[in-house]
Amino acid sequence: MAVFIHPTAEVSPRARLGDGVRVWNQAQVREDAVVGDETQIGKDSYIDAGVFVGARCKLQNGVYLYHGVIVEDGVFLGPRATTTNDREPRAIFPDGKLRGVHDFVVTPTRICEGAAIGAGAILVCGITVGRFAMVAAGAVVTRDVPAYGLVRGNPARLVGIVCACGVKVADPHSDKVPTLCPRCSTGLPDEAQDLLGQLTNHRRG
Repeated sequence: MAVFIHPTAEVSPRARLGDGVRVWNQAQVREDAVVGDETQIGKDSYIDAGVFVGARCKLQNGVYLYHGVIVEDGVFLGPRATTTNDREPRAIFPDGKLRGVHDFVVTPTRICEGAAIGAGAILVCGITVGRFAMVAAGAVVTRDVPAYGLVRGNPARLVGIVCACGVKVADPHSDKVPTLCPRCSTGLPDEAQDLLGQLTNHRRG
């Protein structure tokens, strides 16, 4: 499939775009960024130098992915979802001199396969968002999110377990540990079952 780049988008000739990638208006894709097959990049989004985005991802309008971020296949990033890459940001040195691009340490962030990041969420660098996890709109994520975990708030806290289809299947206060998703009837994978067991044991303890 052909790559589509809107006339107002800015894509570096050094970026690598897979088959069927669509880059919409005012988006920017920097040098050495990699974007996998069939991924959609929404209006005003920014893909920094060296960022890796997998196949069949959906980046809504105004998503910011900075250097050091890895996005695996099938990830959804809602409008204005933002990443960071510096744990100790400063514009200047103590003597007032301006810092340059090499005067900070990049702290990587990974968003794993199938995860969904809600609108306006902020991912503080150095974390991993697990497979098919879900981050609620407006959350500020400061630590790892387990696979199939649902987090929300500032700072984000675990509030439930989600199926790969997106429906919430359990919460930390429930005595029920389902084996099938109520929406799609898919059996919950071992990662989700283990997380449910941990939550139940922690609450009972």
